[in-house]
Amino acid sequence: MTEKLYYKDAYLTSFHTYVKEIEEDHRGPYAVLEATAFYPTGGGQPHDTGTLNGTAVVDVEDIDGEIRHYLAAALSSEQTAVHGVVDEQRRHDHRQQHSGQHIVSAIFHDDYQIPTTSFHLGADTVTIDLDTPQLSEAVLKEAEAKINKVIRADYPIDTKWMTVEEANTYPLRKSLSVEGDVRLVIIPEIDYSGCGGTHPASTAEVAAVKFLGWTKNKGQVRLEFVCGDRVLEQLASKHQIIQGVKQLISRPEGKLVEELTSLIQSDKEKEKKIAALEEQLLSFEAAELADAHSGDEVIVKVFQDRSIKDLQALAQAVLTKTSDHRVVFVSEQEEQLQFVLARGEALEGNMNEAAKQVMPLIEGKGGGRPHFVQGGGRRLMAGEAFAEKVKEQLLTPAE
Repeated sequence: MTEKLYYKDAYLTSFHTYVKEIEEDHRGPYAVLEATAFYPTGGGQPHDTGTLNGTAVVDVEDIDGEIRHYLAAALSSEQTAVHGVVDEQRRHDHRQQHSGQHIVSAIFHDDYQIPTTSFHLGADTVTIDLDTPQLSEAVLKEAEAKINKVIRADYPIDTKWMTVEEANTYPLRKSLSVEGDVRLVIIPEIDYSGCGGTHPASTAEVAAVKFLGWTKNKGQVRLEFVCGDRVLEQLASKHQIIQGVKQLISRPEGKLVEELTSLIQSDKEKEKKIAALEEQLLSFEAAELADAHSGDEVIVKVFQDRSIKDLQALAQAVLTKTSDHRVVFVSEQEEQLQFVLARGEALEGNMNEAAKQVMPLIEGKGGGRPHFVQGGGRRLMAGEAFAEKVKEQLLTPAE
């Protein structure tokens, strides 16, 4: 068994040891050491990173009791002694986040009778699942204040190995599901939990906790928060965003939400007005087309870069003004031709049949209802030529 130095000293980030094994699996090359300060993924906490003899350690996993240090490149078989360096900033961050989670879960458990069912320490935020259907703003505000008060009180954080029987003499937040010895993380009067993660010497190192919000997840609440240095990172990020918004909207910070709400509402009203005007324009365009082709059996029109949605809307608008016309609309685009074929209610015939005859000309695809078809394909011919082929097909008597 590899000696787990991270349990002896959570602040140890440099160590010397010997290589027991150099192997490779589907994840890549790895080394097994006689002793290690690298924490492997487990218990909701991600693995450490760093270097072994200058080679990057990209992953650390405990596989069947064997701690494997996955490397960016394989170590030489001649390297029997190694110098390991753990990324100190990442370790410090994980200590802050994991211990902050213990305090958060303890407060919700003891003061609100809401147990934690799962924990995840992500790259940017921490989440816990709380066994409750919802959380009120009042509870969140009160709980956050209690948590930060515990952090500022500078409680010691201790870890002890003991038997399960001994551990059960403590007021555990969660019952133990292991046999043999267990590692208990103790924050006196606050939290007593079986845990294999890395933790600081006191709650003061956690520095602060800030809730970011919650969502519903499988009948429970998933609470998102940050601890320690991540609080400052969140503050800096949000401050940068606010400063950017203030460059666009010259209002005090306290008025930004009000101003943005007003702008969004105004924008929605403008969109409604634009949509109504576009509908009117479409109606005028449809009337002009119907009048201009009143003596024709087929109304043909080729457009440039007009969307299929516009073609469909225009065709429908035309057929509300005339029931005894067929419509062929084609849109020329850079590399495509798109089309709409439609007929009025007074006419018979399946427009799908006409479309099937002309789509091979543009290697196209399409379909629809007997009276209204849309499709498109490659621009293998001019839009006018394609439209004339469609018109010929529509005017050719069925055999």
